[in-house]
Amino acid sequence: MRTCIDLMRNKGLVIDIHEPVSSEFEAPKRSFGTDKLLFFHNLDGKKAVMNVTASREALALALGVSADKMVPHLAACRYDGRVVEDGTISCLKPDLDQIPIMKHYPLDAGRYVCAGVVFSRYNGVENASVHRMLQSGKDKLVARLVEGRHTHTMLKQALADGTELPVAIAIGLHPLVMFASCSRVPVGMEMPFAAELLGGEIKVKTLSNGVRVPDAEIILEGFIGSETAKEGPFVDITGTYDPVRTQPVIRITGMYMKPDPIYHGILPGGDEHKILMGAPYEPLIYKAVAGVTGVTDVVLTKGGCGYLHAVVQIRKRTQGDGKNAILAAFAAHTSLKHVVIVDEDINPSDPLDVEYAIATRVRADTDTIIISGIRGSSLDPTRIGDGLNVKMGIDATMEMGREDEFIRATWEQ
Repeated sequence: MRTCIDLMRNKGLVIDIHEPVSSEFEAPKRSFGTDKLLFFHNLDGKKAVMNVTASREALALALGVSADKMVPHLAACRYDGRVVEDGTISCLKPDLDQIPIMKHYPLDAGRYVCAGVVFSRYNGVENASVHRMLQSGKDKLVARLVEGRHTHTMLKQALADGTELPVAIAIGLHPLVMFASCSRVPVGMEMPFAAELLGGEIKVKTLSNGVRVPDAEIILEGFIGSETAKEGPFVDITGTYDPVRTQPVIRITGMYMKPDPIYHGILPGGDEHKILMGAPYEPLIYKAVAGVTGVTDVVLTKGGCGYLHAVVQIRKRTQGDGKNAILAAFAAHTSLKHVVIVDEDINPSDPLDVEYAIATRVRADTDTIIISGIRGSSLDPTRIGDGLNVKMGIDATMEMGREDEFIRATWEQ
């Protein structure tokens, strides 16, 4: 992570804050409204960063590509990097109070770890994923484990076998390791994917509980068993409060910190949260749409919570391609609520340009698709029951054969 911070500082993307700042509300509030990396040199006497990848430009910089090439670059990945054993890590007695874990909003249940990647290993299968974790004392965290996701599935297997799930929580990782851990990849391929993004290789160290972790500022060793506790309220991607649930407790048994560690915090519902939630789905949508027509870019928009709205830029081959692209996008990202398909002359990252396409190229009776009674996002406040919703696709592309009627005036014609 430190290498990426230096890279971003050289590009003028870092704001250094040297005055004392509180981890309760103040640091989260300062991170709101800017996509530059904030480096707190005195967060409750500790060092911390926020907004590490709060923009597409920052993520593209970490990847070493331009922002407009990022999605095709990610779509071409094969999850074939090398994971290299690099020794072990010895942990000390845990004390979560040594870490400047933040309380983000007044109605939050407490202090939440939001940038911790949970690494787990059971029956030879490894997983890495991000979960919000509520601090509960010096050595316990209550984790929101979404039912059916891999960590939850592995925990069910361990409990059925009469044992616990060994885990490690890494905070302050290289942003590409964080990105890979947020991505939907084949089972157990998060670390090979991270290695590929990093150039082909990633080194990992093994903890005493058998879990392997890459380089990080802070590492927590522990186990998830049958103990549960209340978790929430917590602000999720839509900026609204998620309900209180009963969730598993992570028992922390060891703790490792680098000398003068840098804590990484993510503002719930903020720009970095949106990037890490949505950007991993963009290459999946890209590949799905590529199966039905030419595709040049995909953006999950900031106004759509970085998760619920997509704009897909295509190169039409036949008149029906726009609608086929709509259906492919919904199939690739089942939480998607609204999708707009645009031509190559429309910038999918510019909401004014996208609105222009809707205004000048859409007839509502022929260019929209509405699908009701379909699975949507559980985070959407308009959901019905356990997640059913209504989705809409808008084909905002030019009618083929009439392109001359849609030429936009410029001074370069």
